[in-house]
Amino acid sequence: IIFPTPQSETENRAICVPGIGGRTRYWSLCTRSIPSLSVVSIDANQCFPLFVYDQDGSHRRDNITDWALDKFRGHYRDQSITKLDIFGYVYAVLHHPTFRDYYASNLRRELPRIPLAPEFAIFAAAGTRLVDLHVNYDEQAEFQLEQSEKVGQRFDLRCSRMRISGDRTSIIYNNFLTLKGIPPESYEYFVGNLPAVEWVVRQFRVSTDRNSGIVNDPNREDDPQYIMRLIGKVITVSMETNKIVRSEEHTSELQSHHELV
Repeated sequence: IIFPTPQSETENRAICVPGIGGRTRYWSLCTRSIPSLSVVSIDANQCFPLFVYDQDGSHRRDNITDWALDKFRGHYRDQSITKLDIFGYVYAVLHHPTFRDYYASNLRRELPRIPLAPEFAIFAAAGTRLVDLHVNYDEQAEFQLEQSEKVGQRFDLRCSRMRISGDRTSIIYNNFLTLKGIPPESYEYFVGNLPAVEWVVRQFRVSTDRNSGIVNDPNREDDPQYIMRLIGKVITVSMETNKIVRSEEHTSELQSHHELV
């Protein structure tokens, strides 16, 4: 069991990747709670947690094996490496452009195998930062967008169906409000086939299920600015993710001839 109790959600983390045969471009997300079966798209996903538990939340144990720990410590000749370090290392590798490009065909038909890069510490640090960004996205600083109000329209913060402007610099939030100043680079961080910013725009809309008639409304009556803040935070997460992935350290050598685990 991965997240059996509320307590497990404060300490456990799980890396989610597309299931075998997925139709979207390769992606990887880290979560601290139970994800939906198709967290990004219609494709199912697979989860790899840091810890596993008994059904009642007891008997917490490492999901990274002692064999893997010995493998990493022996390869890098560093006995200080921990299983938490390995978790971060794996998450960084799964975001590495060379890894995704070179193994694109393999990643569609089998679970990812992780290469042993020349520099363990660089990847472990980058992955640890990525885990924090993606798991704690709602705690990140909000990117400040310009709020442009349409003259003659009544004040309204409810969101029914957002859309991105033709030049992709703005989000038409509703008939009253437009959010301007979206950085072009924020669209370069993809979750599946969509940039994360665009994914939020598409997902956070009022909709009605045809069969049940149940209305899905993302607006929060007690927090009318929630969606606006979320957009700003997702932009921050997107830009920070890009910086980490593209940094000279994180994009250090990662070639096909490296040993895989």
